[in-house]
Amino acid sequence: MDGPSWLGAVLFLGVQLRALWLAAAVEVHTSKEVDAVNGTNLRLKCTFSSSSPISQHLSVTWNFQPEDLSSHEPVFYYLKEPYKLSAGRFKERVTWDGNIERHDVSIVIWNLQPTDNGTFTCQVKNPPDVDGTIGEVRLRVVQKVHFSEIHFLAVAIGSACVLMIIVVIVVIICRHHWKKAQEKRTEVADTEL
Repeated sequence: MDGPSWLGAVLFLGVQLRALWLAAAVEVHTSKEVDAVNGTNLRLKCTFSSSSPISQHLSVTWNFQPEDLSSHEPVFYYLKEPYKLSAGRFKERVTWDGNIERHDVSIVIWNLQPTDNGTFTCQVKNPPDVDGTIGEVRLRVVQKVHFSEIHFLAVAIGSACVLMIIVVIVVIICRHHWKKAQEKRTEVADTEL
């Protein structure tokens, strides 16, 4: 094989191998941002997809970076079974809420605090798929719930239901009075005859 065609074959093979490597990567999916009320519990949802079957060596790593961008802190680890932290701000505050067979690697954080503001990362390794995306969720702990579209929708639906109940009651009362008036007219007509 001469130089240029040999080099072209190697480059072509490299591109093909890179495409295969990208196709074999683990993809992790999370919400981008989540707001939660101080003192409540929150399920941080994380799901994944992998081109390989679920491995017995699948691992899940959750980390946290505070808003001040100080160093990452461990939150949770899973390898064959969930492992709880023995120290740190999330000790005794994080529980496993995932289901590996359903490609769900979610966790629950208990008793949220303003110091929990920051970015949580979810990384899944499913050998041989060990590379891929890392899910990031930015958490904002608020003192109270903001009026959102969901609240507006709930108020609108509730108001519509109350209005329908009032209309039904008014119709029933009107029909009842109309029936009574009709009976009186019939009674008066019968007594005149």
